[in-house]
Amino acid sequence: MSLKPMEEWELPFFDTRMHACPERTHSTSFQLVDERGDGNPYGGLAYEVTDYEDAVYSGTLDETGAGKIPHHYCGPVVLILDEPYKGGGDAWYEKLSDRKHYPLPITELQVRAEKTRFLNPSGARTQSNPAQDQADFFCQVEVSELVGHRAHLPPLAPRNFPPQHHVHSLMRQPESGVSKPPRIRGIALLPNKHHVLEVRPLRALSPLLSTDKEFCSLNLYQLALMATLSYSPFGQVPDTQPVVSDCVSFPTQPSVGNWFGDGLARFDELWRVEASQAPKETYYPLYADVAYSKRLEVIPFDPELYPEVNSPELGTDQEHPAKLHYLDDTDKTRSTDSQAFITHNDELVLLAIRGTAGGADVLRDIDAAQVPFEEGAGKVHSGFYGSAKVVREFVTTYLDKFYSGQKLVITGHSLGGAVALLVAEMLRRNKKYAADILLYTYGSPRAGDKTFVDNASTLMHYRMVNQNDPVPSVPAPWMKTSWGMTGLGAILTFVNVPAGLAVLALSPVNMTGEPYTHQGRLRHFMPLSLKGGDRSAILWTPGCETVTEHAGAVCAKALKAEGGLPDRGGLIRQILDNADHKMVASYIPHCWASLRRWQEALKQKRASVTGTELFEVDKALEEITRQMMKEISNSTPAGTFKASQLQDEIAKVRETRLRLLELSKDPVTEAKVYGLIANQPEVLAMSLERWLAHPFNSMPEQFAMAPPDADSNDRAIAALVGGHVPGAAFDLNIDAIG
Repeated sequence: MSLKPMEEWELPFFDTRMHACPERTHSTSFQLVDERGDGNPYGGLAYEVTDYEDAVYSGTLDETGAGKIPHHYCGPVVLILDEPYKGGGDAWYEKLSDRKHYPLPITELQVRAEKTRFLNPSGARTQSNPAQDQADFFCQVEVSELVGHRAHLPPLAPRNFPPQHHVHSLMRQPESGVSKPPRIRGIALLPNKHHVLEVRPLRALSPLLSTDKEFCSLNLYQLALMATLSYSPFGQVPDTQPVVSDCVSFPTQPSVGNWFGDGLARFDELWRVEASQAPKETYYPLYADVAYSKRLEVIPFDPELYPEVNSPELGTDQEHPAKLHYLDDTDKTRSTDSQAFITHNDELVLLAIRGTAGGADVLRDIDAAQVPFEEGAGKVHSGFYGSAKVVREFVTTYLDKFYSGQKLVITGHSLGGAVALLVAEMLRRNKKYAADILLYTYGSPRAGDKTFVDNASTLMHYRMVNQNDPVPSVPAPWMKTSWGMTGLGAILTFVNVPAGLAVLALSPVNMTGEPYTHQGRLRHFMPLSLKGGDRSAILWTPGCETVTEHAGAVCAKALKAEGGLPDRGGLIRQILDNADHKMVASYIPHCWASLRRWQEALKQKRASVTGTELFEVDKALEEITRQMMKEISNSTPAGTFKASQLQDEIAKVRETRLRLLELSKDPVTEAKVYGLIANQPEVLAMSLERWLAHPFNSMPEQFAMAPPDADSNDRAIAALVGGHVPGAAFDLNIDAIG
């Protein structure tokens, strides 16, 4: 241990308020250790100890993390380790310490604690520590208790051996008349004892996300959870404006603030993204164990450290976490009822935008007049565009403070998906963000015309649609309407989201503009009912309206799908029974099922579509083609338009059959399942181990599992009669298609 000789100590000035014996007769020693009892991670750290008479003693922990004050004034002492980070090759810490907005007071102690790991994978405190036997007093502490500024550090986690907080009361108290006692800083230690302090690792959980431009089922599932979380409040306490306290907290579960400012920061595995979720719906994200400073951040609130932005004297101009991370303009003048949240780490900025949640959103849904897209070419949905402008302002305010070249990962459900598309395209047209945007949407309606979509073709957008979700079918390509053209009485007929869709079906036809068109690369979730009661589902990109647009396609009105494809009701029925549009009831479990399905395919080194599914789906598509050809042959001259539409659909069905064949022969790879995370095998292995430890994630589920192969009896019968065995290999006859 490296301590100054006694003659080198700088003795403090004493005044008439001295209460203790002026002799330095007490001695206190201490050691910092990790959860394994090892003090090496903290060796060489500078410390300061203050005694009862405010004498300050500085020193350096030895290589075992130990220090000692051999002679100090009578009474307890307080230990702090507040030495600022000195650098040393880690540019990330230097960037955080020097950034223009909210520079973080990172200490050497914080950096050391971030490099230690939990003994328990769950992050739960240890029940014992090998170093306990060497201590007169053992306690479990956190970095926030040993440094001067703690607002950027996580809330305290439960522990088995807390410090003796009452010892602080034995220190000299502020003089009477002081309006506000100072913050308690440091850990108080009793004299003439050896203390061992187990420092909790500074690790956090962060949802695994791939920043690769290519689609992966990991992102599909993870971002479905984040899109759903956007419906929750931010949950900041206090939530007054301005915030007059010197700190804020996020106790509400579920809430955005609790996720990123509390639970994940304390290493809690959160799963509830919506208040209505039941324990049987425990859809956990896949989490990475990351250094605390590389988590998805909620900025600190500390009026003492950041008075220029956090001071309550700023009134409505005061910044605080809810204002920077969360948009809710419900109560604002000229409100658009938009809601979104944003957060970031060193690799990505995550933006999630809420979908339809109330009456004001319904009015925005049906304000389908086409207006010029001012940031580019084409025309877009007026209601969605108004919301997108508000969200864009919120996002750019945040990016101006914290963007440093990260990938922008954007997600949204329903109306939120449409707004997310427009915001993403607005940002893409800013050269600063052009090449770094990735968009996943769920059940999104159309948001722009063909010119807009053509000009946004390079935006990387993956559009997830459930088989019986009515919302992606609107606005219909031919619609051009606004709130002024519809009747409130018609809207009030419906009580379920999206109520405005029925009104859209009666809206005026767009005779002057280009048709509304979907942008993005479709990922269609199609459940299948197979023989023997088996059920499965495939995630694919069909090319025909027969599968993707039953609610509005001409062929769907004229024909009935038979032979295996799921029955999809008319638009009005889908609206009244809209479970397939909801996130917790439909999109999240279907994304989970797709991820599990692809994981199983990867394990078995096969494609994501089996021979059974290929056979059954192709048989259904072949039957639909036959029906359309029959309909054409029976058409009259008056039905020329319909016949032309059916001819186009037949060509698209042929394309769909070819896509299905191609998918059945394309093995699932790690990159298709996990994206760039596949290049981090240690991180992926630890994340999967934690995720699969939850029984819900490892139980068989029919949607997730591939249909079983045929047994030997089926094969024997097929050999006799010359039939196909469902489950056996099936080769599609390309020459016979069409």
